Amino acid sequence: MNLLQQKLLKPISFTNVVIDDVFWSPRMKVNREQTIPHQYTQCKETGRIEAFKLNWIHGMENEPHIFWDSDVAKWLEAASYSLATHPDPELDKLVDEVIALISSAQQPDGYLNVYFTVVKPGERWTDLRDAHELYCAGHLMEAGVAHFEATKKRTLLDVVCRYADHIDSIFGYEDGKKRGYCGHQEIELALVKLYRVTGEKRYLKLSHFFIDERGQEPHYFTLEKEDSKGFFHNFMNHLDNIKEYNQSHKPVREQSKVVGHSVRAMYMYSAMADLAGEIGDESLLKACERLWEHLHMKNMFITGGIGSTGKNEGFTYDYDLPNETSYAETCAAIGLVYWNHRMLQLECDGKYADAMERALYNGVISGVSLDGKKFFYANPLASLGDRHRKEWFGCACCPPNLARLLASLGSYIYSQNIDDIVVHLYVQGEAKFNVHGQQMKLKQKTNYPWNEKISINLELERPDTFGVKLRIPEWCKKAKLKVNNREFDITDLFDKGYVRIEREWKNNDLVELELFMPIERIYSHPKVRQNSNTVAIQRGPIIYCLESIDNSCSLHEISLPPEGVLESGYDETLLGGVVKIIGEAELVDDNAWENKLYSTNKPKNKPFQITAIPYYAWDNRASGQMRVWIHEG
Repeated sequence: MNLLQQKLLKPISFTNVVIDDVFWSPRMKVNREQTIPHQYTQCKETGRIEAFKLNWIHGMENEPHIFWDSDVAKWLEAASYSLATHPDPELDKLVDEVIALISSAQQPDGYLNVYFTVVKPGERWTDLRDAHELYCAGHLMEAGVAHFEATKKRTLLDVVCRYADHIDSIFGYEDGKKRGYCGHQEIELALVKLYRVTGEKRYLKLSHFFIDERGQEPHYFTLEKEDSKGFFHNFMNHLDNIKEYNQSHKPVREQSKVVGHSVRAMYMYSAMADLAGEIGDESLLKACERLWEHLHMKNMFITGGIGSTGKNEGFTYDYDLPNETSYAETCAAIGLVYWNHRMLQLECDGKYADAMERALYNGVISGVSLDGKKFFYANPLASLGDRHRKEWFGCACCPPNLARLLASLGSYIYSQNIDDIVVHLYVQGEAKFNVHGQQMKLKQKTNYPWNEKISINLELERPDTFGVKLRIPEWCKKAKLKVNNREFDITDLFDKGYVRIEREWKNNDLVELELFMPIERIYSHPKVRQNSNTVAIQRGPIIYCLESIDNSCSLHEISLPPEGVLESGYDETLLGGVVKIIGEAELVDDNAWENKLYSTNKPKNKPFQITAIPYYAWDNRASGQMRVWIHEG
């Protein structure tokens, strides 16, 4: 075990965490009672589930698509997480039925993919760049692991292990095996999950192979496409750099800039972080650190969204962060959460938790409506009123991705190692830890993110000495900390975004943390040309926006005076209960312009009062404009 592995944290499983929270509990309830059933219906009605019967033949309508398998797999994963915390016999039966159908589609040699079984039989592993074959396999593996951990049933786990064994027989460095890898990364992180639950080292080795082989020369995709066209041939030919699109332009350890398709990048970086921890590979960690800096300092939206354009569903160039045309795919923000959570276990640095929190409270949950039945694929930061969530998509990766994240949210709150228990997110509820051989319970009480006060109560069987680490968010400029009513100087305890309190803890010890939450004006780096002379509003971790339903005007005509007063207040009747912000602003007075398009006279302003709501909640009422970045002056 090297130094990297000695520092590792281990996340507390969501099955050991109970969330009873004013903010997250309603969303998780909607996810469980509305979103997961809705998504099953969509998978059923669109033919995704029935496709596993393998009864489609050429000439029939509704040809199975290359990534249908992954949509069903992510639904199964979300449903399994839900069963783990909220047993439901009807859902359990439904899950068993879908798993039986999937199992029946598995071929005698372990292969399992609807498209290449009924649509393109005989063409297995011939279009790794485009056809999502290994990507679908990865999502099935994640579902198999989730279902086993939730129910202890091996029905799906055994299926995906057989599939992983088959894939292991096809790919690798050995003679006769393919030196290929998937155009859409995902299987790499899934194989690590499968290794962790089965202990089968071949799965870890295969993940390592896929990561190491990517970007090597001779380039696999170049050789693959010499005599054939990929599924997305026409699309790929419109890209400026196909190799950058799927992050195969260089070996991963040589990469230092985020490029290409943002979701593919996040899944690959997540796998790199996993492998860095599992095998103690410092070079993979260093690559992740370089890529993290480039992404978070030059290519991330204020909402935690990533991916500037729909042309490649990903990155363009540094500081290119458009608003109306921003892509910011929901899956990419979710992938950002996955990656930052993994980095957090390798290095307990608050910057990773800050990024995770920013995405969770803004760019992730904006992807689903408050009723849980409509979804954004892309999440713009401004709208003229023509952008709305939809019930489903032809490419439906985002809805079940949201469902599986929300159903397993408890896993992102706490971690621990031998010496410390760590609180990353402030969510009311309780968690169970095993510390030095004794069971310990931590109870968190808070109305975060609306309220700045957090209290933590520890329940121990016997006194014990260890550290408790609490994150002080980057947005918080002032905080107070008390233990059993004794105030501590945080500066003496502060390290990489966390305060660490080491003492002999006793039953019913009380920690009180206050994170002051003034309304802040946030500015972009001057090189972000789209946000020149504009300002965004933030309170705590929440980014705010204007909607025309609250501000009866064209939103681009509003400006915030530098000294304009902004005030916050909780409104339980608004959007399920939110802190809204009202304040002094100015509005362009265009009455004098009559029918003129241009004039030598400078426009005049008149007083105007704005109302701002959390960005995640926009487009849940009447149609209208939306804007995050507001003119200032």
